[in-house]
Amino acid sequence: MAEDGDRVLVDRVWPRGRTKSQLKLDAWRRDLAPTEGLRKWFGHDPRRWAEFQKRYHAELAAPDLSKALDELAAVARTGALTLVYGARDTQHNQARVIADEIESRLGGDPLEAR
Repeated sequence: MAEDGDRVLVDRVWPRGRTKSQLKLDAWRRDLAPTEGLRKWFGHDPRRWAEFQKRYHAELAAPDLSKALDELAAVARTGALTLVYGARDTQHNQARVIADEIESRLGGDPLEAR
């Protein structure tokens, strides 16, 4: 997984059924995960995706989280960055929103979320 660059888990909880050796993480950024209330409200329901994105972007605008996103953007500027998450849905999850936030800091360069 060397081509993945830095691998960062962006979930509040550890992905079920996965071991540390399987994930090969460089960091676990629990702080960037959606709040418990937002996560439960969303429930990975694609019908709530647009509103989830709006609310989550608002959460990520907090100064400490914005700084954490800047740190990940700095990592992405120097090499590959892979955001790791536990959701089964590859299109409707917090890593997609985080990737959007980081991409905006990089001027639109795409990130990979797994």
